[in-house]
Parts: sequence; structure tokens; C-alpha cells
Amino acid sequence: MIRNPRTRRTLSLLLMATGGLLLFLAPEGIWIGALLLGLGAALEAAGMLMQRGS
Repeated sequence: MIRNPRTRRTLSLLLMATGGLLLFLAPEGIWIGALLLGLGAALEAAGMLMQRGS
């Protein structure tokens, strides 16, 4: 786990932004869209958990 709060905050914001971008840009194709949607949701969750801290 990353202990430096500044690095953890920066990384969590980057993960949340990337996840949001993937959610926004997910195409209408059923399989690739579902894959990108799942990946975006996972990155959003990881970003929120990292921002929460310990």
C-alpha cells in the first residue's frame, strides 16, 4: 500500500478520471462496451478505495 498521502491522492484521482473516461467512451458494441464498462467501474472503485485511505 502506498503510504505517502500526496502520491496516493494523485494516483486515486488519476484512476477515477481514467475510469470515468472509460465509462463515458464505452462503445455501443455489446462485448467491448461491457468490457470497458466493467474496467471503468473497477478503476473508479479502486480510486475511491485508495482515496479513502487507511
